[in-house]
Amino acid sequence: MEQENSFMTGLHNLSQLSSAKSRSISPENFTGEKGAGGMAEDGTGARAARDLGKGWKVSPSVIIKAGETFTLCDIEGPGAIKHIWMTPTGYRRHEILRVYWDGGDVPSVECPVGDFFACAYKEPFRPLTSLAVCVNPGSAFNCYWPMPFRRQCRMTLSNMSREDMVLYYQIDYELSEIPPECAYFHAQFRRVNPLPYKEIYTILDGVEGRGHYVGTYMAWGSNNNGWWGEGELKFYLDGDGEFPTICGTGIEDYFCGSYNFDVYSQYSEYCTPYAGLAKVVKPDGLYKSQTRFSMYRWHIPDPIRFEQNIRVTAQALGWRAGERYLPLREDIATVAFWYQTLPVKPFPALPDADGLEVI
Repeated sequence: MEQENSFMTGLHNLSQLSSAKSRSISPENFTGEKGAGGMAEDGTGARAARDLGKGWKVSPSVIIKAGETFTLCDIEGPGAIKHIWMTPTGYRRHEILRVYWDGGDVPSVECPVGDFFACAYKEPFRPLTSLAVCVNPGSAFNCYWPMPFRRQCRMTLSNMSREDMVLYYQIDYELSEIPPECAYFHAQFRRVNPLPYKEIYTILDGVEGRGHYVGTYMAWGSNNNGWWGEGELKFYLDGDGEFPTICGTGIEDYFCGSYNFDVYSQYSEYCTPYAGLAKVVKPDGLYKSQTRFSMYRWHIPDPIRFEQNIRVTAQALGWRAGERYLPLREDIATVAFWYQTLPVKPFPALPDADGLEVI
């Protein structure tokens, strides 16, 4: 018996045959056409291949000029994205990934490329090893979120910077029927710097439809000395009012850590399949202003279900004298990952280039 949900592959069904068709898009095959890989006669590798000719890595990458948008893929469905690999040059916050489903003109994914791959900060390099995302030496971004679509998948990358960029990429997908119960993948970026005093940070809002929340990436820049992560992360589900259905106990607790991530008086990084403190960028000393943290939490075994709408928020809290909480004015950027039915409502406008930059 062949797999019915062929795009959902794991060790439990890896031996099972499927009628799905494997395809791949890269600069060596822009359309993913069967039997058309490696046929380029011109490209960024043409000079190196001049003695060897066609079929010898003539087009391994593309150049996206400053201010331009490049279409990574435009696939006719039904099918599912299985894996995305890319390694971009340039400034990651100024390179915007967008994904459009089934002919829509509103993106369901809109995010700086580094944040999408849970890697907002370039230096120093840290590997990230999780089920949904891997970041490998030297700058290899890998995404394994399943992304089914029924009519079309269009994916673009916009270069907001003043300099041209080079992009190596490969998008692996399958063409197959998609079960009616499958929802569409979404990812939304937000950033506030600095967070106004006593204001609650919004990770996600304005979502309407049925779906489930599957992950949070957070890039946190501390603008105060002292511990910064006492705030609660809250999920408001299906019309919740002042108080949420799900309320956590602290930022580090939500990311499956504890007690300030502090082991032997230093921040201790960790990388697990579902959660991690993937990178700490710090000045000398512990609990110093301008320390930056890169954290992820994937709700793969524990998705947060909603029937009508969802709102996700986080508090920024430290400590002041007298063992009292101090509302902080932090630099917070997040990506919310979720699946939902279409259509998608337009996202809030991204910050401009200056508003995206990490100083």
